[in-house]
Amino acid sequence: MTDRLVIVGGGQAAFALAAKLRALKDKRPVTILSLESVAPYQRPPLSKKYLLGEMEFSRLLFRPDTWYAENQVELRLSAFVEHVDRKNRRVRLQDGSFVDYGTLVLATGATPRKLPAPLGGDLQGVYVMRDKQDADRLAGEMQAGRRALIIGGGYIGLEAAAVARHKGLEVTVIEMADRILKRVASAETAGMIRNIHIGHGVTIRESTGLTRLNGEGGRVVSADLADGTTLPVDLVIVGIGVTANTDLAELAGLEVGNGIVVDEFARTSDPDIFAVGDCAELPWQGHRVRLESVQNAVDQAESVAATLAGEPAPYDAKPWFWSDQYDVKLQIAGFNLGYDDTLVRPGVREGSASVWYFQQGRFVAVDAINDAKAYVTGKKLLETGRAPDRAIIADPAQDLKLLLS
Repeated sequence: MTDRLVIVGGGQAAFALAAKLRALKDKRPVTILSLESVAPYQRPPLSKKYLLGEMEFSRLLFRPDTWYAENQVELRLSAFVEHVDRKNRRVRLQDGSFVDYGTLVLATGATPRKLPAPLGGDLQGVYVMRDKQDADRLAGEMQAGRRALIIGGGYIGLEAAAVARHKGLEVTVIEMADRILKRVASAETAGMIRNIHIGHGVTIRESTGLTRLNGEGGRVVSADLADGTTLPVDLVIVGIGVTANTDLAELAGLEVGNGIVVDEFARTSDPDIFAVGDCAELPWQGHRVRLESVQNAVDQAESVAATLAGEPAPYDAKPWFWSDQYDVKLQIAGFNLGYDDTLVRPGVREGSASVWYFQQGRFVAVDAINDAKAYVTGKKLLETGRAPDRAIIADPAQDLKLLLS
C-alpha cells in the first residue's frame, strides 16, 4: 500500500492543496496530474490583464517550475486520467500508465458550456473563455473595429465585453433572461452594471435569445436572434455558464449531483477520495451548493490538507467573489441564495454603491461596486454573524464602522 496523495487537476485547488500540505510539514509523496501543458496558474487574470496584453503569462504562475522539485511534488503535465480503480487504489491515464494512490483528490474543475453544433457552435470565430489556450486563441481576434457578439449576460460574458471594448471592438451582449446577471445578482446591481457597460458603448439586448449562428467558408459571419433580427458579427464569445467535470467520478461510481457530492470534510462517498473546488457540491447552511470561486478553491483545498495532516476541521465556507470590468471593481461578500429583500446604499464617491441582501430579515450578502469599505464591513459582519442596523446602511451619511462597534 502507498501513502501517495494523487491530485487530479492542475488548477487553483490542486496547487493550494499541495502547497498547504507542505506548509503543514506533511512529507507524504504528492503527484499532481494536470491535463494542461503548463504549470498551475491563476485563471482570473487570463480574461483581463493577460488577454489585454498587460501581463506576461509567467506572472500568472503560482510558483516557478523549480518549486515542485524543491518541495517533492511530482507535477505531470498533459496527463489525462481516464479511469479510477477504487478497488486497487490506482488511476489509469490515457497513455496506459497507472499511478497508485493512498488518498485521491479530484480537483477537476468545470468546463464552459458550448453552443451545440446545430446552432453554429462549431464555426470558426466562436470561443469560450476558461484557460490559457482559450485566451491565446481569442487574443488574436481582439482587433479594433471588429464586431463581437457576447452570448450571455453573466459575469463571464460581461468581463469579456469589457475587455473587447477596451480593445476597440464593437460589442453586443445578448441575454435570454429579462435582465443581465439574473441568476447571481439583484436587479439593482444588474442595473448599475448595465449602465456602466452602456456608458462604455456596449449594446445590451435583454430578453433576446440566439436562434443560430451563420457561417461562410466555415467561419461565423452573422447571428440570427429570436426576435427576428440578424446581426453581422466577426467573432462570438459564449458565456452561458459552466458544467462541473464529474465524468471521472461518475465512472468510478461516486455519488454525483450538481457536482461531486462531498461532506463537510470534502470527502466523497468513498472515504479515500476527496473532491475540491468548482467540481465539488458541498453542504452549506442547509443547502447543497457549488461555489465557483477562487476563495472556495483555496479554502476548501487547505481544509483537506489540514485533514490529511491530522488536523481535521469541518470546512465552513465564507464565500466571497469579485469581478473587474473597466475601472470598476465589484466585490461580493456572502452568498445571496434565497434572498427576499435588498437595500441600496449610495457610495461616498461618484460611481460607488453597495447592495445589501437579506433573507427573512437576516443579512446574507453584499455587492460592493467601487466601495471597499462596504465590502470589508459586510464581510466582517458575515464572519462574526452580527446583524447590521438597516438604518445605518440606508443612510450614506452614517459611517459603516458603526455596524461593527
